[in-house]
Amino acid sequence: MSATKAPILRFESVSYGYVGALAVDDITLTMRAGDFMAVVGPNGSGKTTLIKLALGLLKPSDGRVELFHQEPADFTDWHRVGYVPQVAAGIQERFPATVAEIVAHGRYSGFNPLRFWQRTKTPEVMAALEAAGVAHLSDKRIGELSVGQQQRVLVARALVGEPDLLVLDEPAAGIDAAGEEVLNDLLQRLNRDQGISVLIVSHDIGAVMRQANTVACINRSLMFHGEPHDLTQSELGKLYGFPVEVLLHDALHEHR
Repeated sequence: MSATKAPILRFESVSYGYVGALAVDDITLTMRAGDFMAVVGPNGSGKTTLIKLALGLLKPSDGRVELFHQEPADFTDWHRVGYVPQVAAGIQERFPATVAEIVAHGRYSGFNPLRFWQRTKTPEVMAALEAAGVAHLSDKRIGELSVGQQQRVLVARALVGEPDLLVLDEPAAGIDAAGEEVLNDLLQRLNRDQGISVLIVSHDIGAVMRQANTVACINRSLMFHGEPHDLTQSELGKLYGFPVEVLLHDALHEHR
């Protein structure tokens, strides 16, 4: 994590509450260009709230959020941000569309009466499908795919706008171990080879800590922010309320 890289997302003393109860409390946190940041914490710890604040879906009750040096409410260059949600239950019924059509929606920029006659398989769409490893599925209906394949399609949809920042909220939920490994490899490749900054919320500490170069531990307040290898078992135990052990393997197959 290099301090010389430009900040792309800042939380300055940010708090937000639902019906009188604080979901996040006085969080100060900076993400820089090129980071692969994992946000981890127990259920109900405020991780998703933090993402909603970053994307301007919520406004902090205290403090300030800056996305590419602007408050999210004033930010207009949303093509720079790709968002990948969890795969929604019932996607088969709600989206009777092909993979290419789903990804093409990622380039939607307002009402266009000519859109019905436009090609779906544009070079941009095919490049995004290729990057996500699902180009061979372009003519398949989204409901015919496995959950892991569906999630990679949603990654492709986020990539079609050529974002600088990819935000993912529990993207591996409902995916089997093999599918999760494919998704993790994809995210690491996008970050390493294409320079896309990645912000991922996950309950799988081991998986994201093997990928991330910086980790933010949230349990309403910020309990740790730094490199994965600096996070101690004691700090993880305080975060989750019980002993936690995570083995991290580096290039020399050492563990800590």
